Amino acid sequence: MKRTATTILATAALLFAAAGCGGGDESSGTTGADGKKKVTLTLNWVPYGEHAPFYYGLQKGFYAAEGIDLTIQPGNGSGNTIKQVAQKQTDFGWADSPVLLKSVASGMPVRSLGSYLEKGPASVEFFADKNIKAPADLKGKTVGGTPGDALYATFPAWLEKNGLKQTDVKVVNVDAAGKIAALAEGKVDAIMGFFHDQAPTIENKTGKKVDVLLFADYGMNLLGTGLVANTQTLQKDPELARKFVRATQKSWAEAAKDSAGAVSAMAALAENEPPAEVLTKQLTLALPLIGTDAAPGVNTDAQWTETVDLMSKYAELKDPGKPDAYWDASYAAQG
Repeated sequence: MKRTATTILATAALLFAAAGCGGGDESSGTTGADGKKKVTLTLNWVPYGEHAPFYYGLQKGFYAAEGIDLTIQPGNGSGNTIKQVAQKQTDFGWADSPVLLKSVASGMPVRSLGSYLEKGPASVEFFADKNIKAPADLKGKTVGGTPGDALYATFPAWLEKNGLKQTDVKVVNVDAAGKIAALAEGKVDAIMGFFHDQAPTIENKTGKKVDVLLFADYGMNLLGTGLVANTQTLQKDPELARKFVRATQKSWAEAAKDSAGAVSAMAALAENEPPAEVLTKQLTLALPLIGTDAAPGVNTDAQWTETVDLMSKYAELKDPGKPDAYWDASYAAQG
């Protein structure tokens, strides 16, 4: 049975109220009559295909097996999700790693417990009839982007890395919520975005095939979404974080083997999810981004260093420091 939107909103309201009282102690973490600890996970956005592994793990009992009674909440952007984690309005967050870096740099007491999309989904998206096959084909084109996000900040450097001048491409500032419409209506030739989320949505809305150029395929990889926790939560209850990460790793690993089951679980448990065919395409595109060299969420210093360096050079990440300023590798350690 689906959780109703009212239930989700009511749960969120209670969490916000709790966070506003008593100086912001743990948002949940209480133990129910069944002995399981109530835990909330806030997504980076309203549910789309990338999130299906969480619902799969919930349905299969992977979180319950770790003593966790999990509630999954929709989000409104990675930045807002990380703020909720920082303010203890949610126990864990699912958020974009470049946004996490800027959040830590601004003083928020949060850490990544691992980026699950090791190959970042940052891309330039366009209709196939534009006949864009390589970055050089963007010359003379108009590209929509949203100021303030990591894609927008690193796009000029990505162009230069691929032999183009910034002036070769006209960048049009578009609100995040309006990028898909701008492309569909022909106001821009292409948009910057996360291909695994947006491309299937655009194809569903327009009936036209979408092609993409991934930043990672052309010399610039930014780690994608992953788990985020409050540093005080990690200090006070590290075992809860370990259990949550274990269940999440299992959820992602098993969902990769049973994508149809993951889609079915999300359709049963989520609210306001995309149509099944869109959800399936989104998950199918997301799973290869996990990587194959280690368990889901197990990253390397080199991967984080690359993202930190790119954000430092091109996205105004001040005094960047080392990866462990942003990421605690111990929770998702393999084995």
